Amino acid sequence: MAGDVLAEAFFQEGKYVQAFSSYGGAIRGTPVLTAIRVDDKPIRLRSNIDHPDAVVCFDSSLMGPALLEGSGPDTVVLLNSALEPEAFTEWGDLRVATIDGIAIAQKNGLGRIVNSAVLGAFARIMGAPSLDVLARVVYEVSPRKNEENAQCARDGYEMVKMMASTAVAE
Repeated sequence: MAGDVLAEAFFQEGKYVQAFSSYGGAIRGTPVLTAIRVDDKPIRLRSNIDHPDAVVCFDSSLMGPALLEGSGPDTVVLLNSALEPEAFTEWGDLRVATIDGIAIAQKNGLGRIVNSAVLGAFARIMGAPSLDVLARVVYEVSPRKNEENAQCARDGYEMVKMMASTAVAE
């Protein structure tokens, strides 16, 4: 769902978008890998993303070498975690950012649903999509608690923590 929301926000900003998901052995209850391509011109490439610009992990306990395959020193890694980004150095010289999505979701009455907060953090560290467009899309596609979800995106944007080497795109 988060990948679809992010793709829609980029699309509404006039970008060309390609999004696809890969499920494990079962659709429910298994980690899902979603890849999104965004460009200013039509996307003709129809294959996996070998060298991601960003890796977003909604559950930091799942983070590991498999998710970082193809990552390089310019790849930004965003983790849903209450820990500071500096706590995640075991994977080498990565540009790490963290967001406490659970705390933000709970503050806004969403329990442990962290998607909106994490997407807001992503928009901040990557400089796109714009927060206004992302919050609007989150509001529009949320099945319920629309304003709470949009507020989570705004809070995630403001509360993301980055390593000193992970510059915020302005």
